[in-house]
Amino acid sequence: MASQQQESLTEQPSGLRRRVWCRGCRRELADPESRARGWGEECDPDYRTRLERREVDQDPIPGL
Repeated sequence: MASQQQESLTEQPSGLRRRVWCRGCRRELADPESRARGWGEECDPDYRTRLERREVDQDPIPGL
């Protein structure tokens, strides 16, 4: 008698990515960085990851 095994329902079908929702507002996340953190850009409680870092040219300090 041949055993028939049902395909696992918990595995994700190939070619599809897992859906991730924001922990704060429960909207679906599309940005890879937000998906990894689990927080949307507006809801992220860690202000260091929420703000964009911009490099700014600065004048040299006088006397150095």
